[in-house]
Amino acid sequence: MAHHFDGETSRRRPEELVVEEPLTVRINEVDVATTMRTPGHDFELAVGLLHADGALGGAAVTDIRYCATGTAVDTEFNVVSVLAPGAPEATPRLGVISSSCGLCGTEAIEDLVERISPVADAEPFLEDILLRVVSDVAGHQPVFDRTGGLHAAAAFDRNGTILEVREDIGRHNAVDKVVGRMLLDGRLPATGLGLFVSGRASFEMVQKAWAGGFTSVVAVSAPSALAVEAAQSANMQLAGFARNGTLNTYTTNRQPDSPPADAAAQGEPVS
Repeated sequence: MAHHFDGETSRRRPEELVVEEPLTVRINEVDVATTMRTPGHDFELAVGLLHADGALGGAAVTDIRYCATGTAVDTEFNVVSVLAPGAPEATPRLGVISSSCGLCGTEAIEDLVERISPVADAEPFLEDILLRVVSDVAGHQPVFDRTGGLHAAAAFDRNGTILEVREDIGRHNAVDKVVGRMLLDGRLPATGLGLFVSGRASFEMVQKAWAGGFTSVVAVSAPSALAVEAAQSANMQLAGFARNGTLNTYTTNRQPDSPPADAAAQGEPVS
């Protein structure tokens, strides 16, 4: 129960709250990360997180299960073990992952350039398509409608058709769930597809989209300067402040046969 104040009176009423629990992700029997998440689609989350971090190294996932060292009940369904023979030796992260975690700074972008090729040249998404996606995703967020406490991520095609939507208390988790689902379905790289993220477009959101091969990222709120720099390096379209019928475009894809940009974006919207 909560006390609801409507500006004049206060009354008690029931409220549904979002569940938040830790999830530990293991690969080949090594604990690599713990993230606070909303339970649901945990296998997708684990695979998407590992893919974005490069922990799979292109190795195929052959098995996913809750806690391979005991029972799922013992660990309250909060440990997921991924088996991917041939993956690089796992490197555990320290601490709990939050939406601000991940690599930081120009060195991080250089590391990504070495690990991941820029996305394929493609015509940028039309602005009206991006805005329609932002509007349409709202109809695919049942838990947010009940609680108001979740972020969303969605994959969509060039026509604005929404292909996958996932919700989570963390934006990074929602993206991992979408990417994980697509990887398990054999739909990566996501060439020619766009990724919607609620909230701001941080560096980590661009990193995950880049690893997934998405052509475009559109966010409801602002991008960071480092996110713009990463999107430029990835040859990815990045749009932000997509709401109320307007948006800013910060970087764009090179169209096929067009030369690379002469200089990195400095964080200013392009016309």
